[in-house]
Amino acid sequence: MTAIVAGAAAAPPTASRRPRGGLIRAVLRNRKAMLGAGLLLLFILLAAFPGLFVPGAHHDPQAIGDLPLQHPSGSHWLGTTGLGQDVYAQLIYSTRESLVIAVVAGLGATILSVIIGVSAAYLGGFADDGLSMLTDIFLVLPTFPLIIVLATYAGKGNLTVIIIVLILTGWSYGARQMRAQALSLRNRDFLESARVRGERRSYIIVVEVLPTMISLIVANFLGAALYSVLTAAGLQFLGLGDPNSLSWGTMLYWAQNQGALVNGLPAWALSPGLAVALLGVSFALLNYAFDEISNPALRPVRRRRARSATS
Repeated sequence: MTAIVAGAAAAPPTASRRPRGGLIRAVLRNRKAMLGAGLLLLFILLAAFPGLFVPGAHHDPQAIGDLPLQHPSGSHWLGTTGLGQDVYAQLIYSTRESLVIAVVAGLGATILSVIIGVSAAYLGGFADDGLSMLTDIFLVLPTFPLIIVLATYAGKGNLTVIIIVLILTGWSYGARQMRAQALSLRNRDFLESARVRGERRSYIIVVEVLPTMISLIVANFLGAALYSVLTAAGLQFLGLGDPNSLSWGTMLYWAQNQGALVNGLPAWALSPGLAVALLGVSFALLNYAFDEISNPALRPVRRRRARSATS
C-alpha cells in the first residue's frame, strides 16, 4: 500500500497539463487571434506614443482654436469642435484613457472571478454554497441601471469610481465559468498527488490548478475588458464621466451636446464611436480565439470542416 501511495506522490502531473509553448503556438495558428492582436497592438502604440501620430501643430488636444466647427481639411483632418479643438488630436490622445479603463477594469474583474470561482469549486461545502449564491445574485442583477446608480451617487466624473463599479459588476459571469472548469479538475490525478504529498490548499490552487486554466483566464479577461470599454463609453456618453477628460466616450458626449451631426460634422461623432467599436472588435476576436483554444470540442469540428471544404 505504501508503495502505491509513494508511486502516486512521485507520478509527474505534467501529463494532464498543456505543454509549455502549446498555448503560444495555438494563438499563432489562429487567424482571429492574430487579427485581434494586431488591432490591439495598434491601440497600444497610439496610447503609449500619441505624439508620434499627431501633427506638431496639434500636440495639445485641449488647446482652444479660433476656427470652431470646421469641416475636415488638410490642417484639421477630422474637423474641429465647438471650441476649435482638433478632433483628430483628441481621438488619438483619448486612446490612453479608454485602454486603461479596459485593461484595469478587465484585470480587476478577472482576478475577482478567479478568486471566487476557483475557491468555491475547490473548497466545496458551505464555502461553495455561499460563493455560488453570491455569484448568482450578481448574475441576475440589472447591470446597466445598477452601474448608472452607483456611478452617479458614488462620485460622478471620478475615473477610479467608474473602474471600481465596472469591476464589481463584471466579475460574476467569469466566476461561474471558473467554478465549472475548476470542478472538472478537482479530482484529476495530479491534484490527488499534490494532496497525498501534503501540499497546502493555497499551493494546490495557485501552482497546480491555475496553470491548467490559463487559456480560460485569458478569455475571461478579454471578455471583461470588452465589457468594460463598451460600458465606460456608454457611461461617459450619458454624462456620468469627467467632461474634461480625454476619452472616446467624452468625445461622444460633447459631439452630441454641441450638435455635431446637426452642424454637418459627422466625423466628430462617428470617429470616437468607430474607435470604440474597433477596440471592442480586437478584444472580441481575441476572446473568440481563446475560447476555441480552451474548448477542445471546437478544434476537431474546425478541422473536419476544413477537410470537407478541401475535398
